[in-house]
Amino acid sequence: MTTTPTPPQSVAAAQPGEVPVPTVGKGEGPMARRARMAKKRLSSPWASGIAIILAVLWTIPTFGLFVTSFRPSEDIRANGWWNVVTNPDFTLDNYQAALGDGNMIEYFVNSVAITLPAVFIPISIALLAAYAFAWIDFKGRDALFVAVFALQIVPIQITMIPLLSQYVDWGLAGSFWTVWLSHSIFALPLAIFLLHNFMKDIPPSLVEAARVDGAGHVKIFFRVLLPILTPAIAAFGIYQFLWVWNDLLVALVFAPGTQVRPLTVAIAELAGTRGQTWHLLSAGAFIMMIVPVIVFLSLQRYFVRGMLAGSVKG
Repeated sequence: MTTTPTPPQSVAAAQPGEVPVPTVGKGEGPMARRARMAKKRLSSPWASGIAIILAVLWTIPTFGLFVTSFRPSEDIRANGWWNVVTNPDFTLDNYQAALGDGNMIEYFVNSVAITLPAVFIPISIALLAAYAFAWIDFKGRDALFVAVFALQIVPIQITMIPLLSQYVDWGLAGSFWTVWLSHSIFALPLAIFLLHNFMKDIPPSLVEAARVDGAGHVKIFFRVLLPILTPAIAAFGIYQFLWVWNDLLVALVFAPGTQVRPLTVAIAELAGTRGQTWHLLSAGAFIMMIVPVIVFLSLQRYFVRGMLAGSVKG
């Protein structure tokens, strides 16, 4: 009579509705133990209650801003948004004024024209740099990577005057190139660090197998690593998109002309020189929020996976 050998890994019995947790032999592996503890902490009633309270507190101001954007200007100046319960008076005049008199559509197009290249340029450069730091052994690699990582702590305010002076010398002042280059420069340290950490989590055996098959750096990068890097690319892409779309400081310094002015500058000027039309700010804010909300909600799962890349070792 023959006996079937016991597999090295087994799955612990789970109650209905629970996800089975893998164990190693008779004991529990470190990954399974951490997964069980994290699940217990995150699914506790206290954690759920705190999460609900924080979500409500975070949503109340946004809801109030949304209600205010539909109220007449007289009501906005007279009382708070919660009075809509006793005086439900709504209008679209604020949105019509913001889109019409405020030229929000033109500035909306400018924001799109600024944001998309400012996302793709640093991602393209950072992918190549991260691959070099992760998989190419060259002299001074570690020191150079530390220097790139340290650039994250440099305040962007101290770089604006030198950059602007350089753009004027190059004849680029007042064009989209000044904003694209500035956002790319400011984003590269974080992009390289994030993508490098994700690449270092890829098993070296995968790259070595590709090299044994005769693949060079270009083929390994595009055919082996690039498909695996989707979560990290999406995570940084969302982060950079939100940063550039909501940026005001860089736009004020490098895009002062009306031809390249984004939505943030337009909304800052929407209240008027004396603040006489400040009631339009709520409508302008929600016009600006549409695109970031859609982008984040559609790609949020990649954002979470990418931001946690390299933070946990199995």
